[in-house]
Amino acid sequence: MTLHPVSISLSSYGADLVHQRGQAWFIDLLADAGVSTIELREELGLPDDKNALAVAIKARGLNCVYSSPMELWATDGTLQASALAAAQAHAHACGARYLKVSLGFFPAHQDLTTLRTLLGDHPVRLLIENDQTPQGGQIERLVQFFDAARAAGVAVGMTFDIGNWQWQAQSLFDALEQLGQCVEYVHCKGVQLNAAGKRVATAPTLRDLHLWEQVLQRVTPGVLRAIEFPLQGDDLSHVTRTQVAALARLGQPHQNPLREVTADV
Repeated sequence: MTLHPVSISLSSYGADLVHQRGQAWFIDLLADAGVSTIELREELGLPDDKNALAVAIKARGLNCVYSSPMELWATDGTLQASALAAAQAHAHACGARYLKVSLGFFPAHQDLTTLRTLLGDHPVRLLIENDQTPQGGQIERLVQFFDAARAAGVAVGMTFDIGNWQWQAQSLFDALEQLGQCVEYVHCKGVQLNAAGKRVATAPTLRDLHLWEQVLQRVTPGVLRAIEFPLQGDDLSHVTRTQVAALARLGQPHQNPLREVTADV
């Protein structure tokens, strides 16, 4: 059985704990659990000395994704070029291979020359994630962007968040059909309604794991997949190892067509 590379978004450990211990504290925990990649979260606070953080990550043999909460296009439809350049610089300083952002308010027929110039030969590859917003979490808008980027020769990939489609009532399998060729990174989380009727990320049920298996069999084989659901418990090492082992096994080659659990997730 092939074990595929797994990333962990540090938001999985909860904002309070990450703020208390700092993101660097989790490097050893992840490396010891067999993780290949650490996803740093800009909104959770990073040390001033990002180069030292990069050295510590590399020393444990980990790769890095840098997640920024920025939206690529502002509400008025303008490219947030300065914010993107700043995020690129932070990501590069942390030794990241990927910078993950949201789409924002991408206008149809947008000239992508400036974006192409900003990305250029930059060593950190830009990934656009489907988020939970109307502007960044709907299939049609993302398809418009990636089609335009392809036509303009813009080097950009997609972070495919399996759970986020639910916030905008989008079909997971429609998204896979239309965007699957763009996917370079997959975020995995279960989604349930809490007592207040709000959607929240949860650890996977057996049904979730089966659903994720189908997703991972429909994108590039062996694609990097990330835990972005709560990792909690008295023994964080055990919890982390257990969930990493389960996720690493998903997406094995399958000879026969798979039956979808549902086309409306």
